[in-house]
Amino acid sequence: MEKPLPRILIVDDEKDIVEFLAMELSRRDFEVDTALSGEEAIEKIKENRPHLMLLDVRMPGMGGIETLRQAKQLDPRIGVIMVTAVHEEEIARSAIALGAHDYITKPIDFTYLNMVVMTKIIDMLG
Repeated sequence: MEKPLPRILIVDDEKDIVEFLAMELSRRDFEVDTALSGEEAIEKIKENRPHLMLLDVRMPGMGGIETLRQAKQLDPRIGVIMVTAVHEEEIARSAIALGAHDYITKPIDFTYLNMVVMTKIIDMLG
Protein backbone atom coordinates (compact mmCIF):
# COMPACT_ATOMS: atom_id res chain seq x y z
CA MET A 1 0.00 0.00 0.00
CA GLU A 2 1.37 3.41 -1.00
CA LYS A 3 1.76 6.14 1.56
CA PRO A 4 -0.47 9.14 0.86
CA LEU A 5 1.31 12.24 -0.40
CA PRO A 6 2.03 14.94 2.19
CA ARG A 7 -0.66 17.63 1.93
CA ILE A 8 0.40 21.28 1.79
CA LEU A 9 -1.94 24.28 1.89
CA ILE A 10 -0.59 27.53 0.41
CA VAL A 11 -2.31 30.68 1.70
CA ASP A 12 -1.60 34.09 0.20
CA ASP A 13 -3.79 36.85 -1.20
CA GLU A 14 -1.38 37.26 -4.15
CA LYS A 15 -2.55 34.79 -6.77
CA ASP A 16 0.80 34.82 -8.61
CA ILE A 17 2.65 33.75 -5.45
CA VAL A 18 0.11 31.00 -4.77
CA GLU A 19 0.38 29.67 -8.33
CA PHE A 20 4.20 29.76 -8.31
CA LEU A 21 4.49 27.95 -4.98
CA ALA A 22 1.83 25.42 -5.98
CA MET A 23 3.66 24.65 -9.21
CA GLU A 24 7.03 24.27 -7.49
CA LEU A 25 5.75 22.09 -4.64
CA SER A 26 3.61 19.91 -6.92
CA ARG A 27 6.81 18.91 -8.73
CA ARG A 28 8.11 17.50 -5.45
CA ASP A 29 5.34 14.95 -4.95
CA PHE A 30 3.21 16.96 -2.55
CA GLU A 31 -0.56 17.16 -2.72
CA VAL A 32 -1.03 20.93 -2.94
CA ASP A 33 -4.13 22.97 -2.18
CA THR A 34 -4.44 26.74 -2.19
CA ALA A 35 -6.42 29.50 -0.51
CA LEU A 36 -6.48 33.22 -1.24
CA SER A 37 -7.64 34.29 2.23
CA GLY A 38 -7.43 33.28 5.87
CA GLU A 39 -11.14 32.47 5.91
CA GLU A 40 -10.79 30.13 2.93
CA ALA A 41 -7.73 28.53 4.56
CA ILE A 42 -9.68 27.69 7.73
CA GLU A 43 -12.40 26.00 5.66
CA LYS A 44 -9.79 23.98 3.76
CA ILE A 45 -8.11 22.92 7.00
CA LYS A 46 -11.46 21.65 8.29
CA GLU A 47 -12.08 19.74 5.05
CA ASN A 48 -8.65 18.40 4.11
CA ARG A 49 -6.44 18.40 7.22
CA PRO A 50 -3.19 19.44 5.49
CA HIS A 51 0.08 18.41 7.09
CA LEU A 52 1.70 21.76 6.41
CA MET A 53 0.57 25.30 5.61
CA LEU A 54 2.60 28.06 3.95
CA LEU A 55 0.95 31.22 5.24
CA ASP A 56 1.24 34.91 4.36
CA VAL A 57 1.02 37.44 7.19
CA ARG A 58 -0.74 40.40 5.56
CA MET A 59 -4.01 39.56 3.86
CA PRO A 60 -7.35 41.38 3.65
CA GLY A 61 -9.92 40.10 6.13
CA MET A 62 -8.44 37.52 8.46
CA GLY A 63 -4.69 38.10 8.58
CA GLY A 64 -2.01 35.48 8.85
CA ILE A 65 -1.54 35.65 12.63
CA GLU A 66 -5.27 35.08 13.28
CA THR A 67 -5.32 32.35 10.62
CA LEU A 68 -2.38 30.69 12.37
CA ARG A 69 -4.13 30.93 15.74
CA GLN A 70 -7.35 29.35 14.41
CA ALA A 71 -5.48 26.70 12.40
CA LYS A 72 -3.61 25.56 15.51
CA GLN A 73 -6.88 25.41 17.46
CA LEU A 74 -8.39 23.18 14.76
CA ASP A 75 -5.31 20.99 14.36
CA PRO A 76 -2.44 21.49 16.82
CA ARG A 77 -0.25 19.17 14.73
CA ILE A 78 -0.41 21.24 11.53
CA GLY A 79 2.99 22.55 10.51
CA VAL A 80 3.04 26.23 9.61
CA ILE A 81 5.68 28.18 7.73
CA MET A 82 5.07 31.91 7.45
CA VAL A 83 6.05 33.21 3.98
CA THR A 84 5.74 36.97 3.89
CA ALA A 85 7.04 40.33 2.72
CA VAL A 86 6.65 41.63 6.30
CA HIS A 87 10.09 42.08 7.90
CA GLU A 88 8.89 42.86 11.42
CA GLU A 89 10.61 41.08 14.29
CA GLU A 90 7.60 41.39 16.60
CA ILE A 91 5.29 39.69 14.07
CA ALA A 92 7.87 36.95 13.53
CA ARG A 93 8.11 36.38 17.30
CA SER A 94 4.32 36.26 17.59
CA ALA A 95 4.08 33.72 14.77
CA ILE A 96 6.73 31.47 16.30
CA ALA A 97 5.11 31.78 19.74
CA LEU A 98 1.78 30.67 18.24
CA GLY A 99 3.42 27.59 16.74
CA ALA A 100 4.84 28.57 13.35
CA HIS A 101 7.84 26.43 12.42
CA ASP A 102 9.66 29.16 10.49
CA TYR A 103 9.27 32.71 9.16
CA ILE A 104 10.56 33.25 5.62
CA THR A 105 10.56 36.66 3.99
CA LYS A 106 9.93 37.47 0.33
CA PRO A 107 11.49 37.43 -2.16
CA ILE A 108 11.46 33.70 -1.54
CA ASP A 109 14.72 31.75 -1.55
CA PHE A 110 13.15 28.59 -2.94
CA THR A 111 16.13 26.40 -2.02
CA TYR A 112 15.76 27.41 1.62
CA LEU A 113 11.96 27.11 1.53
CA ASN A 114 12.22 23.62 0.06
CA MET A 115 14.67 22.59 2.80
CA VAL A 116 12.36 23.91 5.53
CA VAL A 117 9.31 22.20 3.96
CA MET A 118 11.14 18.87 3.64
CA THR A 119 12.48 19.07 7.20
CA LYS A 120 9.03 19.76 8.62
CA ILE A 121 7.37 17.01 6.54
CA ILE A 122 10.02 14.49 7.65
CA ASP A 123 9.55 15.57 11.29
CA MET A 124 5.80 15.11 10.97
CA LEU A 125 5.54 11.98 8.85
CA GLY A 126 8.86 10.23 9.41
